Amino acid sequence: MQQAYEAAPRLATRLAAFFYLCKPRVNSLIVFTAMIGMWLADPGMANPDRFLAASLGIALVAGAAAAINCLVERTSDALMARTRMRATARGAISAVETLTLATLVGGCGLWLLHAWVNDLTMWLTLGTFLGYAVVYTVVLKPMTPMNIVIGGAAGAMPPALGWAAMTNSLGIEAFSLFLIIFLWTPPHFWSLACYRRDEFARADLPMLPVTHGVPATCRQIAVYTGLLVGATALPAAIGLSGWLYLAGAAVLNLGFMRYAAKLCRRYDDELARKTFRFSIVYLALLFTALIVDRLAHL
Repeated sequence: MQQAYEAAPRLATRLAAFFYLCKPRVNSLIVFTAMIGMWLADPGMANPDRFLAASLGIALVAGAAAAINCLVERTSDALMARTRMRATARGAISAVETLTLATLVGGCGLWLLHAWVNDLTMWLTLGTFLGYAVVYTVVLKPMTPMNIVIGGAAGAMPPALGWAAMTNSLGIEAFSLFLIIFLWTPPHFWSLACYRRDEFARADLPMLPVTHGVPATCRQIAVYTGLLVGATALPAAIGLSGWLYLAGAAVLNLGFMRYAAKLCRRYDDELARKTFRFSIVYLALLFTALIVDRLAHL
């Protein structure tokens, strides 16, 4: 009996470690944007079972991709304050255990999408998994400072996956949602990379602030923020949203452009940290504005 009491906390600790390898905070935003894609495709929620199955399936596959990312980057993670407490970086969870976790979780997610959603969503989700876990993590991230631009395509897929889940197709609507996240990703991640540049340098990862310097990175943040502002008008241009969304997007865009301009004018690490945090709020509120706008027109 005493052994059972002692084993319970250890088991709970290990389960929590496995859970956090799946990056629940990051993946909550992924699933949220996928849900928005689903809801925009089917505002009446005619298929609630499909909605739930797609949400869970995408979440599971995203978690598997995150676990593979932690496994591949465990050595560099150990050198960075932001990631050194991950179980893989500390050696608390082995490579075999992580691979087993990713296989089981990802396999269950793909099966759910195949059995309860549609094969298009399953294949697109598998492609997204490979794009993030293999193309970005293994190939691009250690090779090129533009890794986040190219690899950002995988991170931009969730709303398109959501659209495909409900319609079994892809169209200009799905592309418009994809484009917003694709252009949001570089300024979002580069602002973090700026104030974490010394850690990336220690880990020998060629992030843009390390290879080209902070001023050049801030100029790129401004460029991509400008492109993002243009992309946010696309949902309204194709009839996916209306003036209410545009008004919300305009306010959020002004905030993001202000941060980008301040970074270019007078950089400091605290400002970059605030920019990174704002970018997360920006994306969540922008997609929320899509929901509010659609509800207003139902």
